[in-house]
Amino acid sequence: MKKLHFISGLPRSGSTLLSAILRQNPSFYAGISSPVSGLFDSIISQLSAGSEFASMVNDQQKQALLLGLFTAYYQEQADKRVVLDTNRAWCGRMSALNRLFPESKVICCVRNVAWVMDSLERQYQQTPFDNTRLFNNTVERNTVYSRVDTLAQRDRLVGFSWSVLKEAVYGPYANSLLLVDYDLLTRSPDAVMRLIYQFLNEPYFEHNFETLEYDVPEFDQDLGLPGMHRVKAKVQPNNRETILPPDLFEKYSDMSFWRDLTGSKANIIAPEKYN
Repeated sequence: MKKLHFISGLPRSGSTLLSAILRQNPSFYAGISSPVSGLFDSIISQLSAGSEFASMVNDQQKQALLLGLFTAYYQEQADKRVVLDTNRAWCGRMSALNRLFPESKVICCVRNVAWVMDSLERQYQQTPFDNTRLFNNTVERNTVYSRVDTLAQRDRLVGFSWSVLKEAVYGPYANSLLLVDYDLLTRSPDAVMRLIYQFLNEPYFEHNFETLEYDVPEFDQDLGLPGMHRVKAKVQPNNRETILPPDLFEKYSDMSFWRDLTGSKANIIAPEKYN
């Protein structure tokens, strides 16, 4: 591998937007969530205690196999100097990433959790004649309360992402994290991107924030959420009223723990009001 970094954090918080921006740089590759994290976990599971193969593979071989996974998956990006792999699960694999790629950085996209829930609820309501894969049964999808509370569970889309993000932020490798506030990225994209490049120790590329192009309709159709990862051409804030009931919005607004990073070595790009 050449330079490898990671994009992680919360859903509906700008990871696809960030990837679309970075892709303008001909030396960079970034995209939506890749299968590498799942394959990574599968290899470890197959070679861990309890597996018939555990005694046949030592730590050095495991590391070689995992490194080979990245090399094989990104072989078509051999012309790129920097690759950024996206997956919300990477925040839960910080120890392994540090061992394999000690110079790598993890960019974590964050957003007020209430607005994350609002965005997902909007996506759900845009497809009233189909059942999305976000929910497993009628009980989970019955009302906005059941939908939001389901997504917040520790093993579901938002709850899992939030939990592993918090683990990484207060973990021993927090100094390799950069938290990027979604609202600030949409309001001041040039200033935010310059700081991201600085964090990655890369020369800045002059991006065009008026003509972005990125869409993966087949992926979104499989999720049952058309347009989920479609990026608008222009980077700009989307000021709107929430569609969540007031009590739900208030409840999940209180989950934005990164507003006070006392006790953490993580880096953050956020509005001054956080400080």
